[in-house]
Amino acid sequence: MAVFQSKKYRSAAAANTLGAKYRAMMAKHPFLLFGLPFMAVIVGASFVLTPATAIRYERHDRKVRQMTREEELGVGKSGRKVDIREEYYRLAAKDLDNWEQKRVKRLKGESDGIL
Repeated sequence: MAVFQSKKYRSAAAANTLGAKYRAMMAKHPFLLFGLPFMAVIVGASFVLTPATAIRYERHDRKVRQMTREEELGVGKSGRKVDIREEYYRLAAKDLDNWEQKRVKRLKGESDGIL
């Protein structure tokens, strides 16, 4: 017989407590008594937290929403009403009046692109 016992001594009163019964059952059925309740808590928490996350994203979307072109041009006190098409054609035709073809000088040893 060994000098020291491998099992801790438990009195009869301590063996009848709820914790002792749970420990004994846990040794026999670990998944049923620990794993399954743990996974149920995780799944339940995901259902509870999903609406809270949706509310958080909706608040963020309200703060950072994309503005249309008309809203961008009208921001501020000095905003003006602008027709986007007219503005585009005005800016596109800006350089057509004073256009002039220029030849760019090449660096030494650079080919002219003709084969």
